[in-house]
Amino acid sequence: MSRLTNKHIILAITGGIAAYKSAELVRLLIKAGAQVEVVMTSGATAFITPLTLQALSGNPVHQHLLNPKAEAGMGHIQLARWADLLLIAPASANVMARLAQGQADDLLTTLCLATDAPVLLAPAMNQAMWRDPATQSNLTTLLARGIQIHGPAEGEQACGDTGAGRMLEPSELLTTVKAQFDQGLLAGKTLVITAGPTREAIDPVRYISNHSSGKMGYALAQAARDQGATVTLISGPTHLAKPDDIKFVAVESAQDMLEASLNVGHSADYFIAAAAVADYRPIIASQEKLKKLNADDRLSLDLVQNPDILATMAKQHPQTICIGFAAETENLILNGQTKLGRKGVHMIIANDVSNTDIGFNSDNNQVSLITSNGVEELPLLSKQQLARRLIVAITNTSHKA
Repeated sequence: MSRLTNKHIILAITGGIAAYKSAELVRLLIKAGAQVEVVMTSGATAFITPLTLQALSGNPVHQHLLNPKAEAGMGHIQLARWADLLLIAPASANVMARLAQGQADDLLTTLCLATDAPVLLAPAMNQAMWRDPATQSNLTTLLARGIQIHGPAEGEQACGDTGAGRMLEPSELLTTVKAQFDQGLLAGKTLVITAGPTREAIDPVRYISNHSSGKMGYALAQAARDQGATVTLISGPTHLAKPDDIKFVAVESAQDMLEASLNVGHSADYFIAAAAVADYRPIIASQEKLKKLNADDRLSLDLVQNPDILATMAKQHPQTICIGFAAETENLILNGQTKLGRKGVHMIIANDVSNTDIGFNSDNNQVSLITSNGVEELPLLSKQQLARRLIVAITNTSHKA
C-alpha cells in the first residue's frame, strides 16, 4: 500500500509556465492514493485552467480567500487544518518573497500561515531571477523557518536561458512527497493499540456502552504503521473500515479487550490504550431478552467494575512503554496527572470530551500530553494530524512516571 493512501495534500499552483506540469503531478498524487485539493493563484490561471485541475483532482479548485461559498463549506482555516502537507509547485519568485515577508493577502499565503502541516516549495523561475540576491535572501529566510525547498533543477528554460530555475519533474516531486510520510521513526518496533468503545451485555439485545467512534485509535494505528511499526489494533465495535497492513483484532467487552491485550502485548514495545472502555458491567447478563411487563416496572442492574486494562498492562509488562488517554469533562490536567501516577504509565493524553468540537465522534481533537516532566498543550488538529504528532511524542517518551 502506498504511503500516500488517504493522505490530505494541498497542491498550490502559482503563475509560471511550469504550471502545465502540475496537472501531471495531480494525476500522480491521486494514483498514489492521496486526496488532493488544488489552490491556484490568479497568475496560475493564466497558464492552466481551473477546470483541468478540477477534472484531475475530482474537487473544485480553490482560488479566492474571501469566497462566501467556500467559507460556508471548506473555508481557508478548515482547509489549513485538513492538510497533511502543502506543496507549492511551481513556486514563483513572487510567492517566495511574499511568504518570506509573512504576508497573508490571498488564499495561498494565508494557508501557509494557518496550517500546521509541512510546507514544501518547488521553485520555478528564470535562472537570473533565481540567482538574484533578493530571491536568495528570501530562500534563506524560508529555510530558517522550516519551509522545505526542493529544486530548482538546472537545464534549458522556456525563455531560452540555461541554468538553475526549472521545476523538478512531477515524478521527482511525487518521490519527495512520499518521503515526508516515510520517516521510519518506529522501524522494527511493535505497537499494540486499543480503540473504540466496549459493549457490556445486559441481555442478548441490550448493552452498556459509550459514544466513542474509534477515530483517534484508528488514526494512531495508521500513523504508527506509516512510521514503520508492526501494529496490532484491538478494536471494540465501530463503523470504521479496517486499516490496511495492520493486524486487526475485533472484541466486544472490556474483558475481551483485556485478554486480547495480554495475548498480543507481552512482546510489544509500546501499548497505547486509546479505547473508551466501559467502567462497569452487569454482574450477570441475562441469557434471554428481558421483558417489559407493566408500565410501572423498574429495572435494576447490579454493576461491577471492569478491569483496568492500561494499569494491568503496565504492571504485568513493565518493559513496555504504556500510554493512556483520559477523556475528561472537568479538571482536565489534575485528573490526567492523577491517572498518570495511579496507573503507573509513561504518558496520559487528556482531552475535554464535553467540548463538542473535539469530543466523541468529532474529526478533530485537542489534547494535553501529561508526563512526569510536565504538561504539553497541542493545538486543535484533525485526528490524522494529531496522531502523527502523538506518535513522534510517544517515541520520545522514555521515562516512566
